Amino acid sequence: MNNSTLPTDEGAYPGRWWHTLDDGRVQCDLCPRDCRLHEGQRGACFVRMREGDTMVLTTYGRSSGFCIDPIEKKPLNQFYPGSSVLSFGTAGCNLACKFCQNWDISKSRDMDRLMDQASPAAIANAAAQAGCRSVAFTYNDPVIFAEYAMDVADACHALGVQTVAVTAGYIHEQPRREFFAKMDAANVDLKAFTDDFYFKLTGSHLQPVLDTLVYLKHETRVWFEITTLLIPGHNDSDTEIIAMSQWIRKELGPDVPLHFSAFHPDHKMPDVPATPPSTLVRARDIAIKEGLRYVYTGNVRHEAGDTTWCPGCQQPLIVRDWYQIRHYGLTAQGQCPHCGADAAGRFDERAGNFGRRRIPVAIQGLAV
Repeated sequence: MNNSTLPTDEGAYPGRWWHTLDDGRVQCDLCPRDCRLHEGQRGACFVRMREGDTMVLTTYGRSSGFCIDPIEKKPLNQFYPGSSVLSFGTAGCNLACKFCQNWDISKSRDMDRLMDQASPAAIANAAAQAGCRSVAFTYNDPVIFAEYAMDVADACHALGVQTVAVTAGYIHEQPRREFFAKMDAANVDLKAFTDDFYFKLTGSHLQPVLDTLVYLKHETRVWFEITTLLIPGHNDSDTEIIAMSQWIRKELGPDVPLHFSAFHPDHKMPDVPATPPSTLVRARDIAIKEGLRYVYTGNVRHEAGDTTWCPGCQQPLIVRDWYQIRHYGLTAQGQCPHCGADAAGRFDERAGNFGRRRIPVAIQGLAV
């Protein structure tokens, strides 16, 4: 395995987590795809490539764009609510979701679209100067550009800026440990609760994602929330939602927030209807009945599903209108003012007031 952190002469960035096979191919050890590459070949993610006798990351320092978003858009509802987050991604993905809602970025094979170049220090400085509480690695999965994300995280932490990974959690054990050691929060896509769905619609498997969730809960201090995109006829049955909710309650505990979000026809599933709001409400009701304390609905306007409720007395603690916070009732200690119950999450004494804005940002900085 090569752990070098210096750029190659050609400008590509040396990748980590790989080894050479007996037949001369190089195997990528980042994720369970275990891509085995000849000279010049790229992995399934498209951005990790064999160059000579090494693995390189071709998108280090290159982004598809930067924006300042509300943290609730990641979605993270219980990680410094109302704060702003500097968001960016690169290109490529290690999953092949037929329903991808960001397919123009995640499935891009056009490196020329990565026009924004920025060093880790430039990104951290931009976030700090803009008053962002955190930087999010999002739009495509940061697992595939882990070296870049980890270096950005180090630069952010040096300036007191926190880091967020928006990820499908499809990653091997060793890089998982190293990657999440640099993260303060994560939103993990739990795309369904059957391996059949994962295999047929994403080209991957369920168990590694469950392993990531268990690892985050029991072996890290990363604050994480879960998102499930409900697709009509594919992963929205009562049976599957009950099984998933029961697993979360048993393996992760009742305080991990769960977001059910709405699918819209896109990519390779244009003929599947959009998720009706009633499906999200039904799923939320099931999850709450199964013992989960914080369950949200996404991509629809639903006050009950936007609100953070007290786990003790069921009074509204944080009332939202989409991404706008209308009421923030937590005490300075993150407790309910009515019954004193602790709310799970990371909170400031007051909520941020960034609102629902989305602000594109230009960042100037060297690629490496």
